[in-house]
Amino acid sequence: MLLRASICYDFFKGVYPIFKIKVLTRVFLHESCMFFKIIAYLIRDILYLYCILANGMNKGIGVIGVDIGGTKISAALFLANGNILKREIRPVAEKGGRELVGVIGDLVLSLIRHAKDSDYRVMAVGVCVPGIYDPVRKTAWAPNIPDWAHIPLWDMLNVHLRDSTIELVIESDRSCSILGEIWKGCAQGCTDALFIAVGTGIGAGILCNGQIVAGRNGIAGAVGWMALEPPYLRKYDSWGNFEHYASGNGIARSAVEMLAETREEKSVLDNLPIAEITAYHVFEAFEANDSVAMAVMDKAIGYWGMAVANLVSVFNPQKVIFGGGIFGPAVQFLGRIGQQAELWAQPLAMRQVALEASVLKGDAGLIGTGCLAIRAIRKRAHGS
Repeated sequence: MLLRASICYDFFKGVYPIFKIKVLTRVFLHESCMFFKIIAYLIRDILYLYCILANGMNKGIGVIGVDIGGTKISAALFLANGNILKREIRPVAEKGGRELVGVIGDLVLSLIRHAKDSDYRVMAVGVCVPGIYDPVRKTAWAPNIPDWAHIPLWDMLNVHLRDSTIELVIESDRSCSILGEIWKGCAQGCTDALFIAVGTGIGAGILCNGQIVAGRNGIAGAVGWMALEPPYLRKYDSWGNFEHYASGNGIARSAVEMLAETREEKSVLDNLPIAEITAYHVFEAFEANDSVAMAVMDKAIGYWGMAVANLVSVFNPQKVIFGGGIFGPAVQFLGRIGQQAELWAQPLAMRQVALEASVLKGDAGLIGTGCLAIRAIRKRAHGS
């Protein structure tokens, strides 16, 4: 019991100082007399202990993170130190619209019940969406989920939570991925870092001076739309120039285009129906030294290198971290990507950056939602 109270006290002291306590302390600290400073700290600590007692000495602190993907929803109950107490997964199947919001809400409520049964109190829920979250309108846009075009996700999930004391925060999956790397991955200790997620599409999570950069309407980091090779072609309309060639789907598209252009050159990819070629097949063919697959990957590596150069020149990060399903097998190209970036980037910025592969693999977004929830508690506690 005393140990639990001590843990709870440390959490409140480091993460959740009550706003009134903060104001009271500031008033006293503005006095020059040391006596008043000592009294201020004593009052603050007494009030911290009061807060713990008011919330129940047998209650630990927890947060919930939810990573919404195109095929599944992953959720976890996190302790304040980042350890996962319980994890659950639900398939998305063909669900969309309000039906999928209901699945997410039920999953969160299930974890809240588990937390209560384990003597933990959930104080915040962090959610990431595979697309864009608009923090002004509080809507989500996810092109791979049916009927999720500007859906009022924040309001709908709050209806399911039915608890105004639980803070609900939502971000894009790319922003949560960089938060995950900062909290538990290879970007720990960084104030400036980028996470380039290369999967079905391409996105970048941006940490600048310790803050997530999401933009006015949550669209910042949609780097799949970067213009890397003129002229503009209508085939880029739906996903952008960069993503057209260097995403998972883009690598497959690029292979199909090259097969059409090099009919006289034999490729192992010719043995597959055009509509069934995937990035997996291209990587497999690359390992067999297939000339078409090697040309496709050379193009993708060039695009990845130019993108890194542009982002490094703009943001001057300490690290650029590659993740998503393609990195994976594309980790072998990090050296070549760095060489390409060095040709294009601001030289001083490029010499100061490290290119690395994610150590969290597919969990970066989920872990990032836990970090997002913890940050929300801190923000509310500090009255900002």
